Amino acid sequence: MKVILMKDIKGLGKEGDLVNAKDGYARNFLLPKGDAIEATPANLKKWEEEKAEQAKKKAEEHKEALELKEKIESITVVIKGKSGEGGKLFGSITSKDIADGLKSQHKIDIDRRKIELKDNIKSLGNTQVDVRVYAEVLAKLNVSVKEQ
Repeated sequence: MKVILMKDIKGLGKEGDLVNAKDGYARNFLLPKGDAIEATPANLKKWEEEKAEQAKKKAEEHKEALELKEKIESITVVIKGKSGEGGKLFGSITSKDIADGLKSQHKIDIDRRKIELKDNIKSLGNTQVDVRVYAEVLAKLNVSVKEQ
């Protein structure tokens, strides 16, 4: 029996999937608990419309992410820090510092967890940092660390 899952079912599928379940399992377990609905023509039509709407929304979010990527790659964030001999910083520049600099200097609000630093920045100069804008969209942000 074909059913549309209303929530994730281990071993069967994820929420919103159209799956073929055994008749007894569907009639005696999935349908009474509300974990699935029968794939009638009316339910299938509604399911297809929802899938199309989700795809449209995802495409729009991807487009916005690409625009944000271009904006991020065209700017430089300047962060000031105290340093000693040879341009070595006292402390380091973290992803939180970079996120705060982006917000204050360019009015772009990015979560610090989306800024991917391999190691914290510990010296003066220019560095490129990866920013995860969307699932598969990665932007390169220029960070300039200067003497305070």
